[in-house]
Amino acid sequence: MALFDVAADAYVRFMGRFSAPLSAPFADIGLAGVDATARVLDVGCGPGMLTRELVARQGEGNVSAVDPVEAFVGATAASYPGADVRRASAEDLPYDDDTFGAALAQLVVHFMDDPAAGLGEMTRVTAPGGRVAACVWDHAGGTGALSAFWRVVHRCDPAAPGEEALPGSWEGDLTRMLTGAGLREVEETLLTVSRDFATFEEWWEPFTLGVGPAGAYVRGLNQIERAGLADALREELGDGPVTIRASAWTATGLV
Repeated sequence: MALFDVAADAYVRFMGRFSAPLSAPFADIGLAGVDATARVLDVGCGPGMLTRELVARQGEGNVSAVDPVEAFVGATAASYPGADVRRASAEDLPYDDDTFGAALAQLVVHFMDDPAAGLGEMTRVTAPGGRVAACVWDHAGGTGALSAFWRVVHRCDPAAPGEEALPGSWEGDLTRMLTGAGLREVEETLLTVSRDFATFEEWWEPFTLGVGPAGAYVRGLNQIERAGLADALREELGDGPVTIRASAWTATGLV
C-alpha cells in the first residue's frame, strides 16, 4: 500500500472527491437486506468516506473499519471516535468468524496484495446470510474516475503504466472473485457518479499530491514533462468548468 502512504488530506483531495459521492449508492447495495442494528465492516476505509455513510446508517457503535495506512486509521478514528477503527490489512482481518452483518470494500480490492485472500477474509468475518460487497473503478472500460487522465497520458507516453489491468476493473471480474470466495446470489452492476470542477486547475492540482498510481506517475515526471502533461490535459478537457462522470463496477453476494 506504499502508493497510498500519504497524508489523509491528500487522499481526500485526490480520490475523496469521487469516493464520497460514490459511498451512498455503494452502501445502498452493500447494506441491502442488512438489519439496521447489525455490525458492519469497512475494509480499506482510507480517511473514512464510506465509514461516514455507514455511521449515518448503522450508528458509530455498529461500525468497524480497517486500513493498513496509519495516517488513514488516525483520521477515521478521530472523525468517528465511537467506531472500532484498527490498522490491519484486508488479508488478515482482526475479527472472529461471523462477526458482521455486512463487509464492504470501496475502491480497494484492486489494491489488495491478494484480492482472493482479502475477499475470503471478508466472507469469513460476515455471518451466514450477511452481505459482502466491493467496487472498483471501470478502468478497463475507460469510464472510471481517472480514465480521462490515463487516456491523455497514454497518448503522450504509450509506455506509461496504467490501471486498466487491475483486478475488478472490467465487467464480470468482481463477480468471478466474489463467486470464488464462496458467496452466493452474486450480482454486479455499474454505479456512476458525476463531479463538477469550476476550473481545470481545481481538477488537476490533486494529481500532484502523489496519491495512487496516477499521483506516482505525475510525481515521477520532471518539471518540463509535468507541464507538458498538464497542457495536454487542458487541451483535452478545457479550462473549465470540467465535469467528470465516474463509473465503478460493483458486486455483492450473500454468505
